[in-house]
Amino acid sequence: MYYKLLRQPAKDNSVPGKLYWTSHYINKRTGELVERLHYICDTLENADKLIPALIYRVQVTQSPKFKRLLPILCQVPGRTGIRFHRGSLPEHSRGCILVSAINEQLLTSRWLAEQTAKEETRLEICSSVNS
Repeated sequence: MYYKLLRQPAKDNSVPGKLYWTSHYINKRTGELVERLHYICDTLENADKLIPALIYRVQVTQSPKFKRLLPILCQVPGRTGIRFHRGSLPEHSRGCILVSAINEQLLTSRWLAEQTAKEETRLEICSSVNS
């Protein structure tokens, strides 16, 4: 299973990036975010709270819990507040995608710039590498 990160103007259907799940353990799933064949960062998720395989719009908004701007996945079925935020253990997440602190800042600033430029960032979660 992997993620495709779609970062482009809303009317463009190209797929310049992907977030691959690289391993699955009893309590966690790790991955690598890649854009246009360039490695961006590692990711970590709580294996008990994996996100359904769909396409999600990503926005940067103020997090009431963390008191800072963070990327959030919009319209996750049956869930709210699914964000990219810093963390190093699966227990740091109740369903969010964890990244390092520096990568949290990188993704937030990058996606906020796109949002300000009226570009849309979408994240596609796929069920297989060949999807």
